Amino acid sequence: MRVANREWKMAWIVAGLLMLPAGLRASAALQAPQQEQKVAASPDAANAASEQASAVADEAKQEATQAKDDREQELQEREQEKRDREQERAERLEELYNDGREALDEDRYKEAEQKFTELEKLNGPQTDAALYWIAYAQNRQGKKEASIATIADLKKRFSQSRWKKDAEALEIEVHSSTGAKSNPDAQGDTELKMLALQGVMNSDPDRAMPILEKTLNGTASPKEKSQALFVLAQSGSPKAEEILSRIAKAQSNPDLQRRAIQYLAMFGGSPAAQTLTEVYTSANDPGVKRAVIHSYLMTGDKARLLVLAKSEQNEDLRREAIRTLGMAGGQSELQAMYPTAASTEARKDILQALFLSGDEQALKQVAETEKNTELRRAAIRNLGMMGAKSQDLQTIYAKETDRGVKEEVLNALFIGGNANGLVAIAKGEKDPELKKKAVEKLSLMGSKEATDYLMELLQK
Repeated sequence: MRVANREWKMAWIVAGLLMLPAGLRASAALQAPQQEQKVAASPDAANAASEQASAVADEAKQEATQAKDDREQELQEREQEKRDREQERAERLEELYNDGREALDEDRYKEAEQKFTELEKLNGPQTDAALYWIAYAQNRQGKKEASIATIADLKKRFSQSRWKKDAEALEIEVHSSTGAKSNPDAQGDTELKMLALQGVMNSDPDRAMPILEKTLNGTASPKEKSQALFVLAQSGSPKAEEILSRIAKAQSNPDLQRRAIQYLAMFGGSPAAQTLTEVYTSANDPGVKRAVIHSYLMTGDKARLLVLAKSEQNEDLRREAIRTLGMAGGQSELQAMYPTAASTEARKDILQALFLSGDEQALKQVAETEKNTELRRAAIRNLGMMGAKSQDLQTIYAKETDRGVKEEVLNALFIGGNANGLVAIAKGEKDPELKKKAVEKLSLMGSKEATDYLMELLQK
């Protein structure tokens, strides 16, 4: 037994040697036999050496764990940065598209051509649509040859595009036109015609419907088609709903389809809801699916949003459904989803939706009971943006053991402009680094409570 003990003690000494810098190992190794003799000669020394070796091992284990946590945190941050860049790009593409469409609606065709050209160069999912609207704007400016060339480019690069049918119709119009620039007086006539059509729709819908359908199926301007859809939506008649449903299910112009989905939601009722479900199921265009998700917000259809939030395979669309469920007030649905969510990212999406729904109590519960520190931090961050009560955040801080989560509470108090909470924590905090962070935030707030406490520190 004594020999075994000696071997065990020597193993600890060797382990200690391996943790030393290389330059110190040689001299330490020369002393090792002497250390071992001392250990063998003195039980107290043996116990001390054992405790020291155990402490060194524990410290090494903690450092290894911290290094692993740091690597995981760095990886998460990189992934978040990637998602943020993708989101920024998507928002930029959407912004250019909306700006271009707005310019078209206001007959600013040169500006529209510039916006859609910039969009086309970014080579995003709306590139085929950008080419169509470039050709459309060029034709309206009288740039006939350029418009034909752009249409040819669209047909060559995107032979299966849903914009191809509209492009071919536009091509026929360009070939048959003189190439003259758009006449402002003609635009005024168009507006008068739409007003007249709305009047006919109010008094004799049967005569107005064929004209509206012809406008929607032809090469009318985006503004005319939008107005025609609006007239249909205002009528509220079964025939109008039938036409809108047909356009919503169509596989042609995605812009017109999305607008029809929006107006169809205004009708409400089971037939419209069923049509929207069919459109979502059959659509391949994420933009169209997103339009249906937004329509459920208009109709308050939390049940269908919940189905998509649980079952949609496309991550972006699932996140959109979850956020929209929050905006629709689906607090109980989100609370039920949270425990069964498959990943940390999915739970973070639910926490964001709970924030959008204003469910402070659910976020507070997650902040207090969730095992995952990243999720606790996310819940606390949302509480800060909601202006949660100072006492609630202080209670969370007092119970918390993770430094990162404690720092998130300080951030939440700072975001909420809660100087009293920060002062209370700073006064009671024993950890110098955490106290320093609280004081740093107080130094930026400029409130009376913050200034008074800062003066106390200066007078000590």
